[in-house]
Amino acid sequence: MKRREFVAASATAAGASLLGVNATAETLVRRRAAPVEQINVGVIGAGSRGKYMMRLFLRKPEVRITALCDVYEPRFAEAREITGEDTPGYSDYRQMLDSASDLDAVIVASPLSFHGEHMVASLQSGLHVYGEKAMGFTVDDCNAIVSAVQESGCRFQTGLQYRYAPWYREAIDRIRNGEIGRVTHVYGYWHRNYNWRRPVPDPSLERLINWRLYKEFSGGLLAELGSHQIDVANWIFDEMPTSVIGSGGITFYNDGRETFDNVQAVFTYPSGGTHVFSSIIGNHNVGYQVNIYGTGGSVKLTLEDGAFYYEPARANSAVPQELIERGVNTSATLSTRGDMPYRGPGLPIDIPENEAGNPNFLGAASFIDSVRNDTRPVADEQVGWKSAVAVALGNAAIRGKHYVDIADHLETKE
Repeated sequence: MKRREFVAASATAAGASLLGVNATAETLVRRRAAPVEQINVGVIGAGSRGKYMMRLFLRKPEVRITALCDVYEPRFAEAREITGEDTPGYSDYRQMLDSASDLDAVIVASPLSFHGEHMVASLQSGLHVYGEKAMGFTVDDCNAIVSAVQESGCRFQTGLQYRYAPWYREAIDRIRNGEIGRVTHVYGYWHRNYNWRRPVPDPSLERLINWRLYKEFSGGLLAELGSHQIDVANWIFDEMPTSVIGSGGITFYNDGRETFDNVQAVFTYPSGGTHVFSSIIGNHNVGYQVNIYGTGGSVKLTLEDGAFYYEPARANSAVPQELIERGVNTSATLSTRGDMPYRGPGLPIDIPENEAGNPNFLGAASFIDSVRNDTRPVADEQVGWKSAVAVALGNAAIRGKHYVDIADHLETKE
């Protein structure tokens, strides 16, 4: 029996993964796990995101990172400072998968264009995969990853961490229970005043370090930022979009980049819902928000919290009844009273202190629990597929500035 099979077989199936999301936030005391209990993890892509995820995974006491893969040699020393060991490093992911026989799982945090190749190879090697979002660069990539999950029997989790945020989960439970009526629109924003460019020690490393700025490797703002809001809209409507229109451009930073510094996309859903997404990186106003509009109220979600707002009772007519009875002629706009935006904090979503936590850590911890207990992750391959396919086809709409019928491009993987 392989080590990775033995670990899964010896684990107790105590607690479903959804319960573990909150419980693991309290498990922060380090201990050295016994070999049977230990989960050995490899990392493909030890850049900024990869190193951040390493730190989070190592907060789980049973995790040990036993292999590193990156094409940029200086990252090995940086990553070894995190592991505290002389962790083996590989410049070729295939060599890592072939040589590191003790691995149970792999974190894939490489540039988006390599996700399909790296995730499929890891799954085919019998390894569970935590794959950063967006799951795949193209629709074909996404389909191949889902097929590899099904064929391997391994667990897959995508890095859509707000599926694990307690205030998101609480809000969507209440929305599903009808608290704001029927949801019709979701408006997602991620606005920054930050050019996304990183310093480069040598011009030959420009595309390696600043890969997010080049279409060969990157899905741009829609993939790196918008994939989160697209997933939240999918979650709220409980379906994926059927069409998208989009636009974008390079407005702020004419510095040789190829991916747009502002994008706008409008997704429509089978049930009639609409998701409008906007991202700009030349102005921070609005920041990160998901605004959910229902017939009886609204919800505003941010990176840290959320609040509910409730609509006043609707009048039957914009024209007061006494004017109708007297037959007075009016213009189309009788009064703008009531058209000012909501003021105040709304009704905050209260989360018990012992259930709060960093969604990135909660997602990482829940993945390890899924591996140990052989339970399906919350943000599984189906969740990742729906978001990533919408990103890929949304980018086609943005780049072509035209309408894309998503259904025409799909081989559904449900």
